Amino acid sequence: MLILIRFSGEISTKARQTRVHFTRRLTQNIKDALAGRSFKLQREWDRLYVETSSPEAAEALQRVFGIQSLSIVERRPGGHLGDVVQAGDELFRSRVKGKRFAVRARRAGDHGNDSFNSQDIARALGAALLPHALKVDLDNPEVTVYVEVRAGQAYFFTEQLPGPGGLPLGVEGRAVALVSGGFDSAVAAWFILKRGVALDYVFCNLGGAAHQQGVLRVLKILSDNWSYGDRPQLHSIDFQPLVKEMQAKTQSRYWQVLLKRLMYHAAEQVARERHSLGIVTGEAIGQVSSQTLQNLYVISQTAKLPVLRPLVGFNKEEIIAHTRRIGTYEISAAVDEYCAIVPRHPATRAPLEIVLAEEEKLDLALLERTIAEREVLDLKTLDPEELASPEMEIEEILEGAVVIDLRSPASYRVWHYPSAIYMDFFKALEGFATLDRDRTYVLYCELGLKSAHLAERMCQAGYRAFNFKGGMKNLLRYAVERDLVSPALLPMSDFLG
Repeated sequence: MLILIRFSGEISTKARQTRVHFTRRLTQNIKDALAGRSFKLQREWDRLYVETSSPEAAEALQRVFGIQSLSIVERRPGGHLGDVVQAGDELFRSRVKGKRFAVRARRAGDHGNDSFNSQDIARALGAALLPHALKVDLDNPEVTVYVEVRAGQAYFFTEQLPGPGGLPLGVEGRAVALVSGGFDSAVAAWFILKRGVALDYVFCNLGGAAHQQGVLRVLKILSDNWSYGDRPQLHSIDFQPLVKEMQAKTQSRYWQVLLKRLMYHAAEQVARERHSLGIVTGEAIGQVSSQTLQNLYVISQTAKLPVLRPLVGFNKEEIIAHTRRIGTYEISAAVDEYCAIVPRHPATRAPLEIVLAEEEKLDLALLERTIAEREVLDLKTLDPEELASPEMEIEEILEGAVVIDLRSPASYRVWHYPSAIYMDFFKALEGFATLDRDRTYVLYCELGLKSAHLAERMCQAGYRAFNFKGGMKNLLRYAVERDLVSPALLPMSDFLG
């Protein structure tokens, strides 16, 4: 299989020296994307060609920044117009049979003594194919025959697969991204990766091991699928002691702004240690109370490095749409923003001088200690499942256990495990202490992330609580095996989640 790769338009317009540098970096990133596969790479001025037997190669290349599009092509001699027409006729006569078709031709490079051009190719090949087809239709063809002729070779294809575009990862240096596992931070990171900036990630953990588990699963997608040519790190900082300190010493209406300032401080310290040039966040103006323009101004004052906010003008629906393309939607949907410090009346326009006065009440040495004691993980080699808490996970419903469903009320009404009771996740976090301590509890949710977090909190409080591993998909399989539900429901596991 031969794959033709087209550069992002931004690479093609660069000065020669910059273009050479970008192309070399793109080539390195492509080699990383295809690591473990057998392939040969050929480079031309504005094209790359990959010869491989791997059927997954094209899919991987569609996630390499700096690639505008790619096509699986057939290469034939193209030094003479007759050669091009004969090859095109042999390749496509069966494809256009009885169908409307169009020919799109391009001839590039030095033509030498040959006199034919792009229009000549399109007319001649179209005339050769027309007897086999229904008719030529340039506006709405059922089959489009593409041919590119360059350096004496003709490349034929019928499809252009989109790449992500942008700049090759790494050409714009490094930054750190503040991440929570939710929709916004993952999309913000992706957009900065697209601009050629390699990223490390800073996670200020408010929700314990289960929260970190969800964040790791999101970051593994960004690392494994979108960070070819780099080895990103996750810097996980336990912010729970800082939250307790803040709740004990400061006014509640400023908690969110203060917390964000502490996170910025942590991110900047990690950035300087990693020789990074900026801080990436998923903030959008007005999306939540801490993200008013005034509050963003106050929060930003704590950072000396540039703060990059690629989502600043996006709404939530636009952000969520991007998670589907990136591949983080399902996990981010289950990783709720674990924020246990949302006050009833948060300040939407916090004055800087008041926030600074509140911040002086905090022991910033505690912040420095938590940063110094952070956990650093290599995302490329990490398996998130290895960091799970096996003692809290279970793959069966124990006899006599109270089964708790933490999904949405609508999903619970469609189907729930027999005898399972519904509990709102956030209310359960605050109110599980009212549950009978003498009972055993099995919790489940969409993907097993919220239930893992609640099980962890309950175990810390002395309860015997377990998370049903794997969420709804595994629970449905378990129920089908015991004739508790029809097998016809299995394909609906995503919907039920």
